[in-house]
Amino acid sequence: MNKSDIPEKIGQRIKKLRKEIARLRTAYHVGNEPGVTDDVYESLTRELRALLEEYPTFRDPNAPEERVAGRPLDKFQKVMHHSRMLSLNDVFDEEELRDWEKRIKKLLSSFLVVGVPSGTPTTKLSYFCEVKFDGLAVSLIYEKGKFARGATRGDGFVGEDITQNLKMIDSIPLSLPGLVPEFLEVRGEALLPKDIFNKLNKKNAKEGKTLFANTRNVAAGSLRQLDPRLVKERHLDFMAYDISVTADKHSQKHQMLRDLGFKVEKLEAKCKNLEEATSFIKKFEIIRPNFPYGSDGIVISVDDIEKQEILGAVGKAPRYMVAFKYPAERATTVVKEIRVNVGRTGALTPLAVFEPTLVSGSTVSKATLHNMDQIERLGLQIGDTVVIEKAGDVIPKVVEVLTRLRTGQEVKFQMPKACPTCGGKVEKKELVAHYCANPKCPAKNERFLEHFVSAFEIYELGPKILRRFKDEGLITDAADIFTLNGSDIAVLPRFGEKSSQNIIAEIQKKKKIPLHKFIWALGILHVGEETARDLAARFGSLDKLSVASIEVMNEVENIGPAVSASVYNFFRDRNNLNFIEKLKRNGVVIEHHKRESKSRKLAGLTFVLTGTLSRMSREIAKERIIAQGGKVAGSVSSNTSYVVAGADPGSKLAQAEKLGVKILNENEFLKMLTP
Repeated sequence: MNKSDIPEKIGQRIKKLRKEIARLRTAYHVGNEPGVTDDVYESLTRELRALLEEYPTFRDPNAPEERVAGRPLDKFQKVMHHSRMLSLNDVFDEEELRDWEKRIKKLLSSFLVVGVPSGTPTTKLSYFCEVKFDGLAVSLIYEKGKFARGATRGDGFVGEDITQNLKMIDSIPLSLPGLVPEFLEVRGEALLPKDIFNKLNKKNAKEGKTLFANTRNVAAGSLRQLDPRLVKERHLDFMAYDISVTADKHSQKHQMLRDLGFKVEKLEAKCKNLEEATSFIKKFEIIRPNFPYGSDGIVISVDDIEKQEILGAVGKAPRYMVAFKYPAERATTVVKEIRVNVGRTGALTPLAVFEPTLVSGSTVSKATLHNMDQIERLGLQIGDTVVIEKAGDVIPKVVEVLTRLRTGQEVKFQMPKACPTCGGKVEKKELVAHYCANPKCPAKNERFLEHFVSAFEIYELGPKILRRFKDEGLITDAADIFTLNGSDIAVLPRFGEKSSQNIIAEIQKKKKIPLHKFIWALGILHVGEETARDLAARFGSLDKLSVASIEVMNEVENIGPAVSASVYNFFRDRNNLNFIEKLKRNGVVIEHHKRESKSRKLAGLTFVLTGTLSRMSREIAKERIIAQGGKVAGSVSSNTSYVVAGADPGSKLAQAEKLGVKILNENEFLKMLTP
């Protein structure tokens, strides 16, 4: 662009902004029909003010804006959770909330509930609403009433031991009053209060340091520091929301937590129906801006624990609980260009690039556009003014194009016909997705390598080291990693004997891998970590999976036709089979999935679990029973064979005594499990 053209372009932009801002103000104040959120309005206004600051010649004393007031991680030990720490599915409006209720009611009415007498109503639901905090989920373990261990959620199965850091949070009790079970787990959220966040940023500004983006980042970052004193200095807080004791209602658990001295948010509600839950959501939305902690929504749970057990979980999330998310913060910006990234499967993903823009407490300069179909749905062109939205830590996305701000200079985007990395042919698959067809595409291979070592948990091999090894000719594919030795690496500049030994030790340690992680590591299209677990559980070994038909794969829960076809085709490709054989030759051992025990000694028996077991979680106990042919019911009836009673059993124990059902203590139960 000619420099002489810049003032003219700026003037056009200012004129467009003034016109759009004036229209929005009129719609809001006069017509009471706001066209966009306050965030979008403010973002456009900020852009206008910034332009006028830089180009004051365009100021107009009579313009509307002149009358408006201005507005070290790898050193933590890994720990296995006693039961999986689940994450929540999100809903974003009342319609999605009603759809969730319809789904769970349908499931409750269709499930064959062992032990529930015919005709017993299972679909009348009451709910419990609580604040969804924007912090870091943690697990606290108490043994004999003393705080023994604290850990992050991690992947839900394995977290990081951050006990010493959590001990620095004053609101976490180090010992519990009265008689408590020998083993007790409390879950909750580690938080940074907003007032502390503001003080920290004032201090940073005074010292010329970078400002923190949001309260969640400070809380998470503080707990992942190796020096516990930092947590103490930052005055983190803790809010409890769940406890491993038997109760009839989830709401009762909150009171139990309070009785034990845990801090529990007082803003909560027991709701007879979904209408009352919706009312609570609306009430909290009003006070949310002044709430002392960061919060992005409300958690709605089925209050009845027995119904929770019936509904269970699918994937990483429980069916009986959802998070209602308030609208994410939005901002406006101008799309300067659209780049195309190549992923590990060869998928081409367009990415909008714009000037660094503040949204949801952090500065971003890119937003995902997903695929060509999304671009066409939005009607997006390069040069457009767009609305971007960012929720939590998710990469921002473009949600709207403000076409009234177009100048006529915008350019339509075309998906490239050749891969931007290797020049290979680009093919369109599955209606909307574009893929690089070149199996040797460097970008595809590089992303796959990074994914592969992540799935194998070889943390010593970061992206830069992998690129270096490829450039030096030490590896050509992921299988070559397992042939490396210390002398190969030690001769490279900036790689000493110690670092090379650490890398080799890590590789050797990770040669043995569970089946589900190996399936995930293969990078099969549509197969994520959860799908890999489902496949491993169904087939038990890679050999059985590799010869399975599409029809058999379709029978696996949570796996649809697209996934089945992708897995089937993967194992029919000779290149993929050769790669797997090469991994085996290089020492990789794929552990079979732990299937049902050969023992069927519990076949025909129905168990009910109540109370807290000290030597295993109830989830693991359930798996052990099923593995030996038994069934686990959610309630006691005349059909129940045994009730297993741990510490602090609930009403199920009394029901068992009333019906004369045999009651087992934990030791008796463990003896029964012994083959």
